[in-house]
Amino acid sequence: MRTYSIAIMVRNEYGVLNRVTSMFRRRQFNIDCLTVSETETDLLSRITVQFSSEDERAKNQLVAQLAKLPDVVSYREFDPDESVSVELLLVKMRNDDATRQQVLDAADAFHAKIVDYSRESIMLRMAGSTRRIDSFLDLMRDFEILEVCRTGVVSLERGPSIMREGVNI
Repeated sequence: MRTYSIAIMVRNEYGVLNRVTSMFRRRQFNIDCLTVSETETDLLSRITVQFSSEDERAKNQLVAQLAKLPDVVSYREFDPDESVSVELLLVKMRNDDATRQQVLDAADAFHAKIVDYSRESIMLRMAGSTRRIDSFLDLMRDFEILEVCRTGVVSLERGPSIMREGVNI
């Protein structure tokens, strides 16, 4: 199964997110990750969707249908070699005398930062690829994870090209 990442630039209007995600539902794609954010203009929002599929043809049909939605201004499918993708993780760990140093050593090895520290818990922040964050969480499962929050993937294409090129708003 292949993972795809698509950014969709949409008009910043009520109901647009529902219309875009409904397209995935109707085509029976499960969304692995969804990030919605404002852009450099308040007229547009950017939706980044990560999903998996074994069927390249069905994925191409989905993208063609997304392009036809009236609220979609532009879209871009990201090639992992031609883009930068990052995810943010917050993880709250049990602060236990027996495992504290191992948790801190693992955090240091993965360049995770301590953002909160109390007698009961340690909260770590890490930004990186989905694979790197998954690896870190797999390691942390050897200890007591109290809570996990992930942002979802954000991606930009390398080089000078931008999604809004040629878009008149």
